[in-house]
Amino acid sequence: MSIERQLEALCEPAPPTVAAGALLGVGLADGYRIFDSPVGEVVVAFNAAGVSAVDLADDDVEERFRDRFGRPLVPARAPRGWEERIGRAIERGTPGDLPVDLRSVTPFQRTVLQVTATIPKGEVRPYGWLARAVGSPRAVRAVGTALARNPVPLIIPCHRVVRTDGRLGAYSLGGSHRKRRLLAHEGADPDRLERFAARGVRYVGSDTTGVFCLPTCRHARRIEDRHRIEFGTDEEAVAAGFRPCRTCRPA
Repeated sequence: MSIERQLEALCEPAPPTVAAGALLGVGLADGYRIFDSPVGEVVVAFNAAGVSAVDLADDDVEERFRDRFGRPLVPARAPRGWEERIGRAIERGTPGDLPVDLRSVTPFQRTVLQVTATIPKGEVRPYGWLARAVGSPRAVRAVGTALARNPVPLIIPCHRVVRTDGRLGAYSLGGSHRKRRLLAHEGADPDRLERFAARGVRYVGSDTTGVFCLPTCRHARRIEDRHRIEFGTDEEAVAAGFRPCRTCRPA
């Protein structure tokens, strides 16, 4: 079925077919609806455990879902109250009160994704920060794998995690250009982040407070140019007499 026909079907008041409803009822298929997002229309899949996947709305979405999760994806109505929750979760970039089905990932990956969900909108954190936050500071590569396997991008905001050198890096939901678009939509100014990265700047401090932060921290954004001190490493900042921000926890 073409994506145009799927869109038409979703606008029809009729419920899913009996066969599809039976599959959904016994957990042998996931339902889906199409939602708007800052990167265009996306398919949001769901089952009794919660939202199970977010993917771009194109002709191959059902095939990709079956290949990854081993079950079909069928148009369906979301459980009562979920459509509004899904819309809020996409806009805010965090699940909030929306149930999320993370059974497709390992326990370590689940922990990484749960911490990722706490990164504030409009801010970014490097892979190394996330590795430290989950108690495995040397597992930077494993953290990257967890983010690449995030089944619910946009709702768990893996776009807010950048490379350790500060560059934006890849994005599983359609590539780095969509990551840039999302960060710009949230006010994170990806061009500024890339300029910092090109100069080797990973932290900024204020000479009035003696505190250093990650560049997108809400406190860092308030530092006036004449009071901003740039650092390439946290060790450099500490050696200069600065202490880490308690909000963004840069070190």
